Amino acid sequence: MARKSTKVNFLYNMIYQVTLMILPLITMPYVSRVLGADGIGTYSYTYSIAQYFLLFGMLGVENYGNRSIARVRDDEKKRSEIFSSIYTLQLLFASLSVFAYLVYVYFFSGNKGYSLLQVFYVLSGMFDINWLFFGMEDFKLTVTRKVLVKIANVVCIFAFVKKSTDLWKYLFILSFGYFIAQSSMWIFSSRYVRFHFVKLNDAVKHFKEIIILFVPLIATSIYRMMDKVMIGQFNTMRQVGFYENSEKLVNVCLCVISAFGAVMMPRMSNLYAQNKSSECANLFTRSMEIAMFIGCAIAFGISSVAKEFIPIFYGDGYEECVNITVMLSSTVIFITWACIIRTLYLIPTEKNRIYIYSVFFGAGVNIVINWMLIPRFASIGAAVGTIVAEVTVAVYQTVMVRNDLDISECIKKAIPFIAFGTIMFVVVRETPIVVGKSVVLMVVKIGIGATVYLALSIIYFIKTKNQLFYDVLGKVIKLRK
Repeated sequence: MARKSTKVNFLYNMIYQVTLMILPLITMPYVSRVLGADGIGTYSYTYSIAQYFLLFGMLGVENYGNRSIARVRDDEKKRSEIFSSIYTLQLLFASLSVFAYLVYVYFFSGNKGYSLLQVFYVLSGMFDINWLFFGMEDFKLTVTRKVLVKIANVVCIFAFVKKSTDLWKYLFILSFGYFIAQSSMWIFSSRYVRFHFVKLNDAVKHFKEIIILFVPLIATSIYRMMDKVMIGQFNTMRQVGFYENSEKLVNVCLCVISAFGAVMMPRMSNLYAQNKSSECANLFTRSMEIAMFIGCAIAFGISSVAKEFIPIFYGDGYEECVNITVMLSSTVIFITWACIIRTLYLIPTEKNRIYIYSVFFGAGVNIVINWMLIPRFASIGAAVGTIVAEVTVAVYQTVMVRNDLDISECIKKAIPFIAFGTIMFVVVRETPIVVGKSVVLMVVKIGIGATVYLALSIIYFIKTKNQLFYDVLGKVIKLRK
């Protein structure tokens, strides 16, 4: 089977990630004003709990299935065999998870109606086979489907969510839309595999390796989702809403990094399977440079304009989001660094122990800090916990792979972008523009920041004779001609 172009796959993923960035920029201001911080908090709290059940239902199949399919993508028979056995196991655990969630809603949930509407998230685990298409590096199909569903969600939100009492409609639209997006992929599965139920013993043979990848997902989810659950338990839904909006603003921008890692992981898995160590090392270093260029732009860009942006974006009543957003934006650099190590080295080479220990250390730190700080400092306390957790994960992974990867070279390539980001931050913050709710002034500040960062980066690329920069520049010139 012909190998998909990495550049084309990255382009498709970028289209999707740009969509993920643009659409929330359209809906978030509207929803924040209509539902208020309390409504946003209720959605976030119930969604976070549903995500835990979905997590257990999927059992870490995404990464394992992606990697397994990538290794045998040129053998149709093996693809079908592996797909069938992995999916049979997934279906079993996803069904148990749906049952467990319904039990939770009936006996334990304090928001039974809203929690019940989130059941579609959990139910989607029974039909999610995105890992098959990722393993085959078919990003065009997944991107097209996701974009269409996201656009449909936006249309429905504006059409049906008109007042604060429409919170249930908002929950249903997002939950059911996600279910449709996941289940629709079965229509196209016959392009690559022929599914058949297998004996339980054939499915269970994957259990050990899936669990190895599943364990760190649990730990990661603790400090990614537990923040909002703990804020809801120790404080108010309003504070959950502040944290949700701040985190979402940062996560929207992080989608670009996620896209990059998703595209590169199957390629790296395939190269490692062929023992092409030199190609792997070169690709890793170049990927880290690209990722840090993007990550530093995001981190310093968000923090530099948060004070002016949030009042414009969310409206009155969300002033508390400013400090939370600035704090969370600092995690982008560490998340980016750890993401590249994880997706381009730890997972492809099955260095599972390092991955597991790092996220468990991060989760443990996060829970302790949340427990200490959230009751007193609410969302600010949760943000502190998240920062320390992300730093812990990144540092631990770096220390453990220092003998296998050229970490010093990666650090050397990252430092200039951190410096450029710092300069951008200072320039934007010190620019004498009146703070207020003027969209024009806001655009001017963003433009100034982008210009400074890009100008410094381009000068750096030219001075260092960066081959990737010249490759991109050459293609741009060619297209213009």
